[in-house]
Amino acid sequence: MIKLSDLSNKTIGLVLSGGGVKGVAHVGVIKALLEHGIVPDIVSGASAGAVVGALYANGIQPEDMLHFFKETPLLKYNLLTINKPGLFDTNKYLVFFEKYFPINSFESLEKQLYIVATNLQSGESEFFSKGELLNTVLASSALPPVFSPVPINGQLYADGGIMNNFPVDPLIDTTEFIIGSYTTAMKVVGENELKNSFQLSQRANLLMLHSNVRHKLSIPDLLFTPNHLDVIGVLDKKGIEKAYIIGYDYASGLLEETLSS
Repeated sequence: MIKLSDLSNKTIGLVLSGGGVKGVAHVGVIKALLEHGIVPDIVSGASAGAVVGALYANGIQPEDMLHFFKETPLLKYNLLTINKPGLFDTNKYLVFFEKYFPINSFESLEKQLYIVATNLQSGESEFFSKGELLNTVLASSALPPVFSPVPINGQLYADGGIMNNFPVDPLIDTTEFIIGSYTTAMKVVGENELKNSFQLSQRANLLMLHSNVRHKLSIPDLLFTPNHLDVIGVLDKKGIEKAYIIGYDYASGLLEETLSS
């Protein structure tokens, strides 16, 4: 059992994985944490987790985070690009973030935030925690080949989950209690779910994402792995509300089991 009184004087870190639309489950997890009096001080996120982490670090409430995801388009024709690698121009999504981040800097946030993105040219993952914020958030969530990579300091960056889908690293030495939320759903599948090239590619990508973080999932003191997220597609906008509810219900139940006063 975890005692709330034991957490009151500790620096709490929150690590949020990628997962596309599944990552909206993080919003439900955060809502459950706040309702139980657990307020993370430092956040680290990849991909969808970077977006949720930035919203949380900026003081946005869970209900408003959910509204952000619902009102932000994913695959609209007017966001297509013809002169960049990728199908959709990631830079065109900037306008949807500016409403929630009127000051575009890490330093303006209420909480310390770390975001991981993949440097496509060097082949390394890199953490960002200072300076311009929004291009970093967009880069971390730019899943190739759907979204175009984002230039930062003369280098091209893409989805942070490619190299580090559970970016707990910055929290190990900066926090005293780590909470993790992992939404890259992983399960055994039958042969009938690997019938075509698309299903095979999706499965291979999921296995790669999971393999680069498996050893890190034992690091958090408390880990949320919401069930049944596998029914939601990575870019399935209709799954936003469902992911949120799954995350909230799962986290609420686990907290009731593990917390004592």
